[in-house]
Amino acid sequence: MKKVFRILLWVFIAALFVGTFVYLYFNSKTPETVYGTGHPEIATIEKSTVLTGKIEPRDEIDIKPQISGIITEIEVEAGDFVHEGDVIARIKVIPEASQLSSAQSRVNNAEIELGDARTRFERDRALYEKKVISREEFETSEKTMKKADEELAAARDAFDIVRNGVSKYNASESNTLVRATITGLVLDVPVKVGSSVIQSNTFNDGTTIATIADMNKLIFKGKVDETEVGMLRVGMPMTIAIGAMPEARPTAVIEYISPKGNDSSGANTFEIKAALEIDSSEGLRSGYSANATVSLAKVTDVLAVSEGLVEFVGDSTYVYVMTDSLPKPVYERRAITTGLSDGIRIEVKDGIDSNATLRGDKIK
Repeated sequence: MKKVFRILLWVFIAALFVGTFVYLYFNSKTPETVYGTGHPEIATIEKSTVLTGKIEPRDEIDIKPQISGIITEIEVEAGDFVHEGDVIARIKVIPEASQLSSAQSRVNNAEIELGDARTRFERDRALYEKKVISREEFETSEKTMKKADEELAAARDAFDIVRNGVSKYNASESNTLVRATITGLVLDVPVKVGSSVIQSNTFNDGTTIATIADMNKLIFKGKVDETEVGMLRVGMPMTIAIGAMPEARPTAVIEYISPKGNDSSGANTFEIKAALEIDSSEGLRSGYSANATVSLAKVTDVLAVSEGLVEFVGDSTYVYVMTDSLPKPVYERRAITTGLSDGIRIEVKDGIDSNATLRGDKIK
């Protein structure tokens, strides 16, 4: 029994030794490398960049009051179309005490001056009828009275404007009526009836009653990175993709490139404006997010290969060209001259022809 056990043990040890030897032998052999292949092709290569931005009206006009007060009526709401001169809102004037007092004082002084001028006129008229004074002196007295009368009328009108905001000579153009200054679409009405408003003057911007824009004149406003701004030129065309209107593909032409960069979130960008070329603005809204694709360079009918087949070493580029396929593929490293790339394919100007078979990625 012991002899059988000893024999089995030696058989196991021999099998283990042989198995280990076979395993180490096969693992010591270099596995055969197999590569995929690729071929050059005649193609059109276009390098482009995508800018992010928004659709905006060329001009947005803020309508501001010419007088301070409280809004009593609002005639429009966002989305309404208005013409130049249409009434936007009506304002009730709340006069300042100092201005009201000054205007009243002017009226009182004008009344005194008119009373004095009328008294002199009546006296000079009696003297003129008695041939005591000359006609010239009488006419001067009459002229002085008429001027005093005009001054009183002007003072009373100014008082009405300060107190009520309305001139009796031109009530239709009253400062209490806020009118549209352009024809266009009302984008926003940020105030409500009862809101206090301040007139626009040299000391403050005033309260915005409404924002109006001509939606037939739209622009794309976006930003471009400093690495690409040097490749853009005024007059270059672009294609606009609007997220909210995927079926729309309006074109635009660059009309402005900012000469100054803006450091935003660590990236230096430049503002771009492009005029949209559209037949109708129906459906377009101010503030729509959009992307603009700009073609930076383009070559047609050139020899091109996939960038995955090209080896980049510094400023040099190489491909591996198959020189023999049997018994196994043999490749030769060959320098090539490249041109424009779109990130997927690259133009080959020299080094290979269209019949070449190139080594691709490793399969195993």
